[in-house]
Formats: sequence, structure tokens, C-alpha cells
Amino acid sequence: MSSSRSENLSFDDFDEIVSPRPEENDFDRIVEAAIERRGFLGGSLAFGSFALLGGTLVPAGARAASDRFAFSQIPANSEDTVTVPEGYNAEVLVRWGDPLWSDGAEFDPATRGTAKSQAAAFGDNIDGMEVYAVGDKMVLVVNNEYTNRGIIWGNRKEGETVNDDDINKGKMAHGVTVVEIRPESGGWSIVKDSPFNRRITPDTEMELTGPASGHDLLKTAADPTGTKSLGTWNNCGNGSTPWGTYLTCEENFNGYFSAVDENHQVSPELKRYGVSAKDRGYGWASVDERFDVSRHPNEPNRAGYIVEIDPRDPNAVPKKRTALGRFKHENAETVVNNDGRIVVYMGDDERGEFLYRYVSDGVFAPGASTEDLLNNGTLSVAKFADDGTGQWLDLTPETTGMGSKAEICVHTRQAGSAVGATTMDRPEWVTSNPNSAEVYCALTNNKNRGIKPNAGGDPTPVGGPNPREANNYGQIVRWRPKDGDHTSRDFTWDLFVLAGNPAVHQDANRGSDNVNADNMFNSPDGLKFDSNGILWIQTDGNYSNEEGFAGHGNNQMLAGDPVTGEIRRFLVGPRECEVTGLTWSPDLRTMFVGIQHPGDRGGSHWPEGGDAVPRSAVIAITRKDGGPMG
Repeated sequence: MSSSRSENLSFDDFDEIVSPRPEENDFDRIVEAAIERRGFLGGSLAFGSFALLGGTLVPAGARAASDRFAFSQIPANSEDTVTVPEGYNAEVLVRWGDPLWSDGAEFDPATRGTAKSQAAAFGDNIDGMEVYAVGDKMVLVVNNEYTNRGIIWGNRKEGETVNDDDINKGKMAHGVTVVEIRPESGGWSIVKDSPFNRRITPDTEMELTGPASGHDLLKTAADPTGTKSLGTWNNCGNGSTPWGTYLTCEENFNGYFSAVDENHQVSPELKRYGVSAKDRGYGWASVDERFDVSRHPNEPNRAGYIVEIDPRDPNAVPKKRTALGRFKHENAETVVNNDGRIVVYMGDDERGEFLYRYVSDGVFAPGASTEDLLNNGTLSVAKFADDGTGQWLDLTPETTGMGSKAEICVHTRQAGSAVGATTMDRPEWVTSNPNSAEVYCALTNNKNRGIKPNAGGDPTPVGGPNPREANNYGQIVRWRPKDGDHTSRDFTWDLFVLAGNPAVHQDANRGSDNVNADNMFNSPDGLKFDSNGILWIQTDGNYSNEEGFAGHGNNQMLAGDPVTGEIRRFLVGPRECEVTGLTWSPDLRTMFVGIQHPGDRGGSHWPEGGDAVPRSAVIAITRKDGGPMG
């Protein structure tokens, strides 16, 4: 596959080309019938107060009286700018290519930099992020998920690399950026030369911890112990621990491996993760032998984990936490249960994959050692029933038939299949309500729902929290653990929202009753609660503004009230971007939001405008009256 062909493919579409799914017409059921079996329909689509709000009807007057939004909704648009409500400001804090040290080269739009300049600069295509207070300093940690090859190599003919430095430049744009930030009159800035500043790249040494550490599946020629690895890449969402560390999540790691022989056949275990003899055009194997899967078949087993980073110590070795499983991690939502145990909720972002939960054996106590909390625990996977109930199924050698806990931690998808987990519509970010024991997950979309199985051959029937065939719009599922105990096996669930287009559709694709012509959207992706219990929803979907997506405009960020179900649009991003990543300053007066891949099809010049090179960036949003943002 040529790089020009793969450039505009989604990661899922790329995986299906290199590993095609068979048609599965046995599950080709119409959406209305599936929803009716759940009792959601009463003659017409009725995803309204009762179905979506946990069975409690909310009178219209109560909705108006309990308005907790501090802004007026803005309309959708297709402008090449960031739009926020009246009374708010949005300013760029840091962009791809901005140097972190005084001796670093400023971004050169003519060359887009070199491997050396990029290694000392802010990475590309930001995603999950978090701000940490370290004494009187503020440290921002940001994922740099991937690169748009046509942009980072846009100085070359047709966006193709011409030398090894080009490839290494792309490689150095991946990983994580740690940078000190500070408020200044009129805005925010990064602090160059801060001792906290750090780039964590695909070449940074890391420690493999937990049950899989030292297992034969993780051993390579470069690391015969199976305890050390190099680097992290394709870092999507994030999490944060109560002890103040950052969790970065490795997602589509497979697209960076290839083989000199394009006919090389990988093992069935690697194929389940989308590893093949062809990469997405990054070319890393040509400059780094470990990415040649024919020579080093265990190397992909060392990617696909959650990595813990200490933002306070720039010399700390990042730790890959194998106990949390290996899959295409979206984010990691960490909850301290009432009994002190740590619970981590995680989604596997691929069509038809699963939703996971980890429960620590030990308990969190401030000031006590936390090393074992993400190394020793129980990993489980979600099973949803059509009647609004569900269970967490433990992944153990006994339940999965697999040989050891280490194997489960490496071949986690296979373990989920073995116990019959529910195939989901691409589980993206998970977030928990700070005011009640309930958890939300964005199921962004799944064009294969009811049509094709997942990569492991598991069926994807219409039903449960995935109620639409060929789901183009996505939904947000919510569950409540039994008795408010996040470690309980049992939970109940409902749908907070079913995205859609009521201006175009009159069937299930119109969306739920809390979606209307003014606030409609598609493909919910990023989710995060603020301290007031408002749910922030970020989208990464179809921005064509045409046909079934007419009126949706550019990708956006909305706010949802979990009590009333109301959803209101707060922000619209520039053209061809994804809005992703969200955090706040310690005083809650600034909201930081990520703008990823503006102009990924050549239609944006944000943030500088004119004919400038489009650049992924973090923006800082404040209220003009100085009030709190969350």
C-alpha cells in the first residue's frame, strides 16, 4: 500500500485492508426491531427522559429551573477558527514544533524542522493532557499521538520522505511532551528551559512491570530479560492517578511495524491486533530494525499498554503497566473505591472490541507506597444484557483457558473473546461522575455493527448499548455499579445520548430526544467531567457538513448535564480537526483543550491563517470576567 493511499484512511480502515473481516449477514437486523426488543421504542423513537435518565422522568420545568451551564449555546459552523461563546476567550498556548529549550530551533514552515529540532520541540497531534501543580509551578503533560505525513513531510514532493532524517523527524514528533506553563498578563506561555521540560519519544527507555514482565512473549534480542523496552507512540487518551502521576495510553501501535518481505505472515495473535507486513507509511523499520516484525516478532507484544509517567521527576523511567492489559487503549479513568482500592476503566478503540476494568489488590493510602497498585489486581471485561443490566467477567487462566496471567496481559483481546464479552461500537474515553457512582463511555461509531465481526471473529449483533446497525453517529453509554461499589461484579446501564441528525433522519439515526437541530453532533470521543459534575463531550467525526451530517459543521465540544440530560454546544474547532484532550488549571479559571490534525485533508491553515502550515495546538480558554471554568 502506498503512503499516499493510506494517509487519509482511519486507523480502523487501514487495519481492515491489511486484515479484512468476512461479511457476517446473520446479524443484519434492522435497527428498529432491535431497539423495540429493549423497549426503547413506543411507536416512534423515544430515547427521552425515561430511557436515558435511568428511569426517572424529568419534567420540562425542572430542566429549565436546574440549568447549570454558564454559557449560551453557539451554533455549528465550518469556519477555520476556534469559536467559543460570548464572554469567553480562546488563545493558543503551544503548537507542534515550538521549542521547549532556548537553544532549540524555532519552527521552520519551509522545512517543518529536522529530527534534531523535533526532539527538542513540542510534539505533533496532541490528544490527552493533564496539568499538575508542583509546588508553585504548573506542569502540563500532553500526548502526541501521531503525525500527518502530508504535513510534516509537506516540504517534500507529494509528502514522501527522501532520507532517514525525514523518517526520524516523524518518529520524534510522537510520544509525550512535558512542559512547565505559567500565566502572564493577557494569556499563558510555556517556560523554556524549565527543569520539568521533557520529551518522551519512541526511543525513551521504559520499564515493563506487572504480570507480563520477564515473560517469554516480551523477550527480544535487544532485551533478553523482557523487562525493558524502548519508547511509547500513538498515545491517545490519558488518565491521572490519585498519587499525582500521568497515565498515557498506547492505542494504534500496530501501524508502525512492517517487514522487508511484504508477503510475510504474522502470527494469529499479532493479526488480532492489526500487525502485518505493511505499516501506515511511517517507514520506521527502515531506520530502526526493531520495527521489522519478521526479524523481531515479539516487539509488538511490548506495545499497547498504559504507561505511568512521573511529571515531577524528569529523570524518572516511565513504567508500562502490563497488569492493565494490552489492547488499543483509549484512556484510563481512575477511581478510588470506597474501600480504598484503585479501579481503572479502559476502552479498546476498535470496531467490535471491548470495555475493561482493573481492580487493585491493595488499597491507596496517601503517603504509602503505590508501586503495587497498578501491578497486582484483577482485570475484567464488560458483558451487557439487553435488559439494562451487566456484569464484569474476570479474566483469569480458569475463565479464559489461557496458560497464565502473563499471557492474559499480553493477549488481552483473545481473553475477552474467550469469556464472551460484549463487542462494542469503538469504546473511546471513559469518565466517572465526581458527584455520584456512575461511569460514562463514548461509543464513537461502528460502520460494521450488525454487518461484520470484529478482528477476532466475534459477532457484532445489534442490541444492548449498541442499538443501531452500521452506526455512523455514535452514542454514550452510562453504567452504575451495584450499591455504588466500583469493584462489584454487577451494574445497571442506560444510554445518556444517542447522537444523530434529526434534520435529516426520522428513524433511529435522528438520535435521542436530547439531540435536536441546534445541538446535534456525531462521533463522541473525548469525555471528561469537571468538578461541578458537568460532562464535557468532544467529537472526532464526519466534518463534511453534507448529507447525513448536514448541519454538524466542524468537530466540536459540548457540555452535558447528567441530571437533566441537556446537551449544549460550547466550542467549534477549525476545519478538518478533532477536538480532544481536556484539563484545567489548579485554580479552575483556565480550561485547556486540544486541537488535533487541523487541515488533515488540506483545508485548514489554523492557527496562523493565510497560507500557513496547519499545526496541532493546545488552546487556553478563559472567561472574560475571570470566573471559574469548571
